[in-house]
Amino acid sequence: MNLELVKEYVKNKHEGQKRKQRTPYYFHPLKVQQILQEKGYSEEYQVAGLCHDLLEDTDATEQEILDLTNEEVLKAVKLVTKEDGYKMQQYINRISENPMAKAVKLADRLHNLQDAPLASKEFQIKYRRETEKWYLKLAEGTMFEEEIREAYQKLLK
Repeated sequence: MNLELVKEYVKNKHEGQKRKQRTPYYFHPLKVQQILQEKGYSEEYQVAGLCHDLLEDTDATEQEILDLTNEEVLKAVKLVTKEDGYKMQQYINRISENPMAKAVKLADRLHNLQDAPLASKEFQIKYRRETEKWYLKLAEGTMFEEEIREAYQKLLK
C-alpha cells in the first residue's frame, strides 16, 4: 500500500465537494488519517481512515479501493459506510466488532466534533445528540474516549 497514492486518489474522488463548514471535503479524510497516525495506528488503519467516506460520498468502487489497499481496509471501509435505510444500532454494533472500523469511526467522529462549532446550530444539536446516544459508549475504554468527551462537552456550551 502506498499512503501518498491513496491520499491523491482520495483527493481526486472528493474533488469539488465541500464540508458543511465550507472547507474542501478531502481535508476531512486527511485529518482522520492524521489523527490515527498521531495515536500510533499502523499505515493500514491510516489508509482505511483516508478511504472511510469513499463508498458513501463518491463514485469510488469497492474494486478500486481493493486495488489500492487490501481486503482488511476494504472491509473496514464497508463497515463504516452508511447504506440507505441503515439502522443505527446495527451500524454501531458492526463497527464495534472490527478494531480497524472502530478506530476509523472514532477518529472520524473526533474530527467531526472538533469541526462542529463551525457548522450551523442545527447540525451541532444533531451531532451532539448522536454523540451522546451512540459514540460516547463506543469510545469507552479507547484512546479516543477523553478527546471525544472533551469535544462533546465543548458543543454543550
